[in-house]
Amino acid sequence: MLLIQHPAGGYKKIFETCGELNEPIPAIVVGVIPEWLSGSLLRLGPGLFEVGAEPFYHLFDGQALMHKFDLKNGHVTYYRKFVKTDAYVRAMTEKRVVITEFGTAAYPDPCKNIFSRFFTYFKGIEVTDNCLVNVYPVGEDFYACTETNYITKVDPDTLETLKKVDLCDYLSVNGVTAHPHIESDGTVYNLGNCFGKNMSLAYNIVKIPPTQKDKSDPIAKSKVLVQIPSSERFKPSYVHSFGMTENYFVFVETPIKINLLKFLTAWSIWGTNYMDCFESNETMGTWFHLAMKDPAKYIEHKFRTSAFNLFHHINSYEDDGFIVVDLCTWKGHEFVYNYLYLANLRENWEEVKKAAMRAPQPEVRRYILPIDVHREKQGKNLISLPYTTATAVMRSDGTIWLEPEVLFSGPRQAFEFPQINYSKFSGKNYSYAYGLGLNHFIPDRICKLNVKTKETWVWQEPDSYPSEPIFVQTPDSVEEDDGVLLSIVVNPGADQRPGYLLILNARDLTEIARAEVEVIIPVTFHGMYKP
Repeated sequence: MLLIQHPAGGYKKIFETCGELNEPIPAIVVGVIPEWLSGSLLRLGPGLFEVGAEPFYHLFDGQALMHKFDLKNGHVTYYRKFVKTDAYVRAMTEKRVVITEFGTAAYPDPCKNIFSRFFTYFKGIEVTDNCLVNVYPVGEDFYACTETNYITKVDPDTLETLKKVDLCDYLSVNGVTAHPHIESDGTVYNLGNCFGKNMSLAYNIVKIPPTQKDKSDPIAKSKVLVQIPSSERFKPSYVHSFGMTENYFVFVETPIKINLLKFLTAWSIWGTNYMDCFESNETMGTWFHLAMKDPAKYIEHKFRTSAFNLFHHINSYEDDGFIVVDLCTWKGHEFVYNYLYLANLRENWEEVKKAAMRAPQPEVRRYILPIDVHREKQGKNLISLPYTTATAVMRSDGTIWLEPEVLFSGPRQAFEFPQINYSKFSGKNYSYAYGLGLNHFIPDRICKLNVKTKETWVWQEPDSYPSEPIFVQTPDSVEEDDGVLLSIVVNPGADQRPGYLLILNARDLTEIARAEVEVIIPVTFHGMYKP
């Protein structure tokens, strides 16, 4: 794989504050946009990296900026607005960081006297509603989200902020992932951790029904479907996504832990943030959990493997009594987010590379879980699928030890932010994954991976920094990869029009068109295509 270097450090530009736009700006289209491609690409990420003189320190702290490329009749416009969360509005009003973010602590208001500051401490930690991670549909509405209990309803046309929703009002969860699974009828499944009575701890899989006939809010009808036990009483694992097949949920419990006692006392410690509450359990390795969907119940098998970080599931499916689970992993138990402080990402290229050498190394892996393991003998491989080298071996203590098949591995080259032809192949046997290539943590290419043959395709241009590629299927297509990929690319060195929407042929990653705008676009994490 061709490795482009970035000595000019143009990537620093995607970590800089930018302003809102007063109205959509027209893009200059190069190439021809397919006639059928008519809709909006919605993306979320940080857009404000400091408030007044106070900087945000971590990649996941900047205030949420929503981006939209509208495609219609071959024409394209670009628009962006800040999500008017409490965190944002109060920061703008007080000109300082008011609510503690992932890696930035908010300090008490210096203008308040000592007594009112003292009482503020006893109200507990104020959880951020800075929803900079993803946007997804619930019924007929759209919500921007982070990983706390707050989601924010937004208007996908005007990008106006409509209302803040606290999921704790409806569900027994303390937060949910930014990666729900959505079925074709609109049913939403998600996973969150839950600190119950007596500090009992579990992970709850929740279900939000599709649009209601009486037009009532589906969130009001949401419920906990099944509970998954935690490996440690006071320390839930950090969870960013989960897997779902036609009949099962797959939850991977990693050794990256949230120390609850630290978290719950964080408000009494001067200058503590979320990152301070993470720790690694160096002895647990990684645990896989299975739960059935219908009837909803937890499956008691104990699947274990060596330690890794996990943020994104690619896809999971059932095949002949086995569950195939494809993951973007990072080896070891050190938390990858330790390397995502803005100071690190804004370093010169040689320093960025040095840090990435020390960090956990990325690898795309396939794990296979046997569903029926009661009658098997110890010590032999339980997997009989002909197309994989992954193994599962029953140990004398009754645990099943998993070893993966590696689907992609390159030194300090991550295949991340994975996407598939979700509407047709989520939870099903599939061939293709698309991803954002991270080169020493810097996003500099778009990749396609054939998970069956391990063949790869790459789109890359010098000094160009793309975003997660979203797959959009060609109408009436038959082939899995018949469609386009949409990605926002920034070329900070371009004198004119440094930002653009890139449209690639999903088959071979050749360029179909690009729609260029006169502005730099900061980093975005996740998003969706709305037809």
